[in-house]
Amino acid sequence: MLVRLGTSLLVLWGAVTAAFVALHLTPGSVVDALIGSNTVTPQVRAQIIADYGLDRPLWRQYLAYLGRILHGDLGRSYQLHESVASALGSQLAPSLQLTLVAIGLALLVSTPLALFTARRRRWVRALSSGIELVGVSIPTFWAAILLLTVFSFRLGWFPAAGATGFGGLVLPAVAVAIPVTALLTQVTREGLERVLEEPFVLTARARGMSDAGVRTRHALRHAALPAVTFAGWLFGLMLGALVPVEQIFSRPGLGQLLLTAVGGKDLPIVMGVVLFTALVYVVVSSALDVLYLVIDPRLRGAAR
Repeated sequence: MLVRLGTSLLVLWGAVTAAFVALHLTPGSVVDALIGSNTVTPQVRAQIIADYGLDRPLWRQYLAYLGRILHGDLGRSYQLHESVASALGSQLAPSLQLTLVAIGLALLVSTPLALFTARRRRWVRALSSGIELVGVSIPTFWAAILLLTVFSFRLGWFPAAGATGFGGLVLPAVAVAIPVTALLTQVTREGLERVLEEPFVLTARARGMSDAGVRTRHALRHAALPAVTFAGWLFGLMLGALVPVEQIFSRPGLGQLLLTAVGGKDLPIVMGVVLFTALVYVVVSSALDVLYLVIDPRLRGAAR
């Protein structure tokens, strides 16, 4: 328990520190982001720098920000002129909706594919592996552009960018789900092929259980453990995919908010999104630890 807590705190600290350093290394001035298009005198500019503590050494700005985080203060956006918590809250629902639909789609496609292709003829396995390789290799932004061009502009089956409602959610969810589906199919199939050689599976077959019954009732549950182990990393992959997908489809959300903030050197927003993403990753990873014990009771003794 203490190891998990220490690891979680280290992940949060590392994410915030990396974002802080990276943003200060990018071209552009935070002061210009604060001033915007307004014309100010040198005296006003100097006052803004002093008010926001930008005249202090970078390491003191970093420590001051860590101190505010420990007190629950994420600061105020330079561009939006509202609290970071409020900005995140207003953009959370669209991103959460897109993520959940993409997860559901990935599970809906990858599970039957893995069940069907595990321990089948060589050409079936080769065809499936080839498709999965393509799915993993395609950049998310390229897949999003391709889907938008073909199914929206050419065929007109789905609304174009900026549309609301379920129809406007389908193509973005597919773009996010493509690499996740490919990876989940690979991992689940490999787990199934290993489990299908276990003695308890052979016993179930000897008792007359059908192949479909063996796969769905016995093998799938045990084969799901590697996929669940991989799910934490996949969730982080999906969060990263939100940035280009929300931009291409003109959807509101945390990805769109982050991209705008990085371009405008809006440090509080960038740090807030990074911290929130890292926190979600930590929570998901902790929940998966519990799920491991549910899927495989043999791990409960080790956990004690």
